[in-house]
Amino acid sequence: MKCCRVVGPMWATVKHPAFAGRTLFVVQPLDEHGMDAGTSFVAIDNVQAGVGDKVIVLTEGNGVRQILKMGDQVPIRSMIVGIVDHVETGS
Repeated sequence: MKCCRVVGPMWATVKHPAFAGRTLFVVQPLDEHGMDAGTSFVAIDNVQAGVGDKVIVLTEGNGVRQILKMGDQVPIRSMIVGIVDHVETGS
């Protein structure tokens, strides 16, 4: 799982049927200080996130397949599974 920020929506006129009716977002991974870390990627939204939200993204295909219950041949690898309300550090 990764902590990310929702950058914006993504649309596709032609896509795999597994993506039909699902909201797609471009998300930016964040480091432990909330700064950009790595390259952005596409994730489907499962929690009604919005642009600018800090989110938890499941980036492991098997877990996504288990949540979606669509069988073993689902081409979705990344899913937003939570919205971060608050982060507290030990220091």
